Amino acid sequence: MDAVRVALLREVLDGTGWPAAARGFAGALRSSVVPQGGGLLLVGTEAYEPWHLAAHLADEAMWSGRPELSPTLVRHRVLPRDPAHLSVGLGRLEAAGRGATLLLVVPDRPGGGLLERVHDARRAGATVLSLDGGDAEVRGLAHEALTVAGGREEGVDLDMVQHLVSAAAGENGLPAPRGRRRFRDRLSWLADQLTAPPPPRW
Repeated sequence: MDAVRVALLREVLDGTGWPAAARGFAGALRSSVVPQGGGLLLVGTEAYEPWHLAAHLADEAMWSGRPELSPTLVRHRVLPRDPAHLSVGLGRLEAAGRGATLLLVVPDRPGGGLLERVHDARRAGATVLSLDGGDAEVRGLAHEALTVAGGREEGVDLDMVQHLVSAAAGENGLPAPRGRRRFRDRLSWLADQLTAPPPPRW
């Protein structure tokens, strides 16, 4: 979803509290991911991998001049033919400790194996955040959580909230860091992408 569509989505949801909630969550994400830290690890469930969020956060990292926001997508199943950026398995969570940030994107309760790994990472000092569907154990593990279950009556789903959060991740409300692109520059970049060959699949 491009910047114009995100702006339209925010306008549609104005008054619901979701844009503000997404910005608040994005602020927690920004403050937990620090340069020269342990990196941002993004993981979903076995049935739901947050491909699009990984791609959008990578874009926001580039636009905002915050490379630390570019995530490592951690996958439940890795195949030998998968490219390097899609070949990080759950074992990566075992190395997550102080300085690392783990972002869970889980519409439903994940398997016990993932929760155990997240619990161990938290005990080792990692910061845990979750975009979730309301599972109590997931929320209990997270230092910061944004639960989407309550938005269903307003037509809000997890995918929409991910777009709001990723767009807000590059907006820190502080003086723009060196290299930060203005909105017009972002639109120009997006126009260039429409005429460029398709990028590798996330």
